[in-house]
Amino acid sequence: MTALPTPQNLPPGGYVHREPGPLRRAAPWLVAAAVVIGFVVLGYFLARNMAGRPKSFTIYFVERGWIRFLLFLLAASGVLALTSLIGQRIGVARTGRKISYTAVLGDQLTHLFLILVVLIAVYPLLYVLIAAFDPRNSLFAFPNFSDPNILYRSGLLPNLQVLSFENYAALFDGVTIPGWQLVLAGIVGAALTALLILAIVGRLGRDSERLTQARAWAMRALIAALALLVIFMVPSQFTGQGNESKFLLSVRNTLLVSGVTGFLAIVLSTTAGYAMARLRFPGRFQMLLFFIFIQMFPVFLALVAVYTLMVILGLVNTFTGLILAYSGGAIAFNTWIFKGYVESLPESLEEAAMVDGATRWQTFMQVVLPLSGGILVFIFLNQFIGTYAEFILASILLTGVDQWTVGVMLRSFTTGQFSTKWGIFSAAATLGALPIIALFYGFQGYFVGGTVSGGVKE
Repeated sequence: MTALPTPQNLPPGGYVHREPGPLRRAAPWLVAAAVVIGFVVLGYFLARNMAGRPKSFTIYFVERGWIRFLLFLLAASGVLALTSLIGQRIGVARTGRKISYTAVLGDQLTHLFLILVVLIAVYPLLYVLIAAFDPRNSLFAFPNFSDPNILYRSGLLPNLQVLSFENYAALFDGVTIPGWQLVLAGIVGAALTALLILAIVGRLGRDSERLTQARAWAMRALIAALALLVIFMVPSQFTGQGNESKFLLSVRNTLLVSGVTGFLAIVLSTTAGYAMARLRFPGRFQMLLFFIFIQMFPVFLALVAVYTLMVILGLVNTFTGLILAYSGGAIAFNTWIFKGYVESLPESLEEAAMVDGATRWQTFMQVVLPLSGGILVFIFLNQFIGTYAEFILASILLTGVDQWTVGVMLRSFTTGQFSTKWGIFSAAATLGALPIIALFYGFQGYFVGGTVSGGVKE
């Protein structure tokens, strides 16, 4: 038995390469076999349970469909086996190195599985998007048994010939927008277009200091114009009949609540996180443990207490009460995030500032915060997205339609057995998701960097 190398006789770099064992090499194939067997067993039990049952007129049945699907997978696997063999031979001829055929085939089969998973995950989104343009107010596409196209015959796709903008028009019915708000909306659109163009130019490798400055000014213009729109938009501008005509107002309410909550999350978590990271006081460790402890309980366990407090304070059906409830729940997690980040900063920077006469507060404001731009954006966006999609607290505290957020407004479209507005619901959900998509796409680097910030200590 060969002894492991000691620290004294390690090769340069201290790394010893070891080939994976037989079990590790066989693990992907064992997992794949387990998945295939699971699908076969599931198909068997489904076929046995469906045998003898009357067929529904809303479901298109394909005789022996599961066999056809398995044959499709088998044929696709055969094609991938052939292409993997060709690719492996070409790779060996070009590089002269030994390339494992089973490794290449395993990668190809993994890609096939991931493609199927992506298609299954994306299909509901595509279906809702198409339903948003369907004026028949139905979320269900009944099969057309006479259509030669399998997608229409099975009901996987609705009738594309009836699509229109009727559902989207209902969301803007009766909305009056003053001229100055149209100007601000134009600035928002121009800023978004400029940011998109600048992002494309940056991806082409032409990034420079002037491009960075232009991107910063476009972002400032976007934030300023959007903030003015959100602050000065009032319920009296929405005069249409029905809740759907006030959907744009609910988006404004959500942006206002989420924006203020994100700002308060920065104020509360940065001060608390810095104190936990740099100051030593009685109860500090116990308070940190308490922050972890309260994260174990879901939000709805505190609904009775939160609602009682809001009733006592007279803050029911107000944005102030909802913002306070959201901000209180954001302290624990964000404090831990910022504490870890501050501990990763060199403490010598703060000591040098205090030697020059700076107070602890000046050190925090002029040294720590300027170095914390990325984590501050992460905290804001994390809180913004969390409150934007929140429904439980908003549905309890907000009782007037003029105060509703996006989640509560969407819920109103699906209440009632015979008054459900699926088409409008789909259109509103599509529009309501655009701000989050834009934020996440524009600042995705901060999400990745923020989640690992503080992982490396000085």
